[in-house]
Amino acid sequence: MAVVRDKAVVVTGAGGGIGAALARRFAAEGARVVVNDLDEAKARRTAEEIGAVAVPGDASAAVGPAREALGGAIDVFCANAGVGTGGGPEAPEDDWALAWDVNVMAHVRAARALLPEWLARGSGRFVSTVSAAGLLTMVAAAPYSVTKHGAYAFAEWLSLTYRHRGIDVHAICPQGVRTDMLAATGIAGDLVLTPTAIEPDAVADALFSAMEAGRFLVLPHPEVGDYYTARATDPDRWLAGMNHLQQKLEAREGEAR
Repeated sequence: MAVVRDKAVVVTGAGGGIGAALARRFAAEGARVVVNDLDEAKARRTAEEIGAVAVPGDASAAVGPAREALGGAIDVFCANAGVGTGGGPEAPEDDWALAWDVNVMAHVRAARALLPEWLARGSGRFVSTVSAAGLLTMVAAAPYSVTKHGAYAFAEWLSLTYRHRGIDVHAICPQGVRTDMLAATGIAGDLVLTPTAIEPDAVADALFSAMEAGRFLVLPHPEVGDYYTARATDPDRWLAGMNHLQQKLEAREGEAR
């Protein structure tokens, strides 16, 4: 794909799952890729597999080391690292803080570091891995849902603010994807996400289609667009449907005890 060939690309959370699939696809399309992940062994394994450079560490601080590893400017930054924190208001403060820091503030910090250079030269591409939860919600996972809404809102803000200055932004909003995070969701994931789960490579395919078409919103599960429309046009009906899912979840959890 000409839009990424020879471009310098950073993918955070690329030790596995969606991030690894994105890194593989960018490398296959001729990009120079930096693989970032908090897990050093996973980062190096993905990098070796695709002929990329591993820059392990916290995604919030990835821009500087990645720029150094690439020997210059970053053209594409994929803010993909995320945490799937469950629970509701009762979830510990540390869980809420972690979800906010990784799912939202890591994106903000990356944009803060990247934008001056991108705006000066008039080009740059920011890819935010959000989730369908950022457009809709996720039962049994308030910290995840709330912070993914924040991630989507920030990506949207970046796009509306800078698109006339050459900055392209994409928000990836899949439902279930067969990753370790999905496996960790337990009954809630089995009820809501697993039946329509897709492989990580399908998410990469959807992103590349969106980049080629110049689309902001990336929907690997097209039906999410219909749900999003229903949520906006008839919120009470949509909330009633989600509450029905919540009741089914509670019944399933009761059976599992």
